Amino acid sequence: MSGILYRGLQQGFNTTWTLGKVIFPITLIVTILQFTPVLPWIIRLLAPVMGLIGLPGEAAVPLVLGNTLNLYAGIAAILSFEFTVKEVFILAVMLSFSHNLFVESAVATKVGVKWWVIIGIRVGLALAAATIINLIWHGGAEMAQYGFVTATEVVLNGWGEIALHGMQTALIAILQLALIVIPLMVIMQYMRELGWMNAMSNKLAPFLKILGMDKKASMTMVAGLTIGLAYGAGLMIQAVKEDNVSKKDMYLAMIFLVSCHAIVEDTLIFIPLGIPVLPLLIIRLTTAILLTMIIAFVWNSKERRKRKGALHEHSYNSL
Repeated sequence: MSGILYRGLQQGFNTTWTLGKVIFPITLIVTILQFTPVLPWIIRLLAPVMGLIGLPGEAAVPLVLGNTLNLYAGIAAILSFEFTVKEVFILAVMLSFSHNLFVESAVATKVGVKWWVIIGIRVGLALAAATIINLIWHGGAEMAQYGFVTATEVVLNGWGEIALHGMQTALIAILQLALIVIPLMVIMQYMRELGWMNAMSNKLAPFLKILGMDKKASMTMVAGLTIGLAYGAGLMIQAVKEDNVSKKDMYLAMIFLVSCHAIVEDTLIFIPLGIPVLPLLIIRLTTAILLTMIIAFVWNSKERRKRKGALHEHSYNSL
């Protein structure tokens, strides 16, 4: 049993190092950018576009912060303004699809999925969802009543304090990652070597089959659904290496997960905004299932046509 613990710890530290090299510089750069003219410039640029999806210009602030940093930064920014229930709901749906883009997209490349695919899908879903909600929902005009959460503003003087704040934020991100990933990798090592992973894969297999995936992708799905893309990436990387997950299954799993990941945490943290969170969860799950099924159908159709073409060519050459 001590051998399993050692292997799990080793896997945990290796994964933390691999992901830390991605997360640290991105978190540092984006945190520092908050205190430069760059982010305000991006916000001013986006403000006129907000009206097209039923949002005021101020809504650009939580969207930019949420997408460049994380959900917590986006939610803190929402709490700094007065929005209607409908506006907050649109922002919540957009941020649930599209947040922490730089870190989570960089992490996705470690699993073998192109970063532009991840960003394209997430931003596309956010904009499409906002447009649809704005068009079909005619209620929610009352002002949102926020919960017992207050936004705190960090005041820093000089580039030295800004750089130090950026490094602290980045190091805290790595520490949080290690505290989650290392114990998880140990647990997963025990589950893998004791045969529990196979049992979980078998239970998840019927659902994955509906989505067009092999049961080998089950570990990736479990990790992403429960603890998210950034923290679940360690388990995903290990699953790709050890379970021989195919390129198609990994893409389908990631497409599902970028639409709907960390379903408990990413849903509950919106409660202080005073919006209904159950519809938010239903929108995410439904979108993830339908999108994955459609892409799997198209992908499988193309593969069948290729096989038929190759078979036809082989038969012709035999003649």
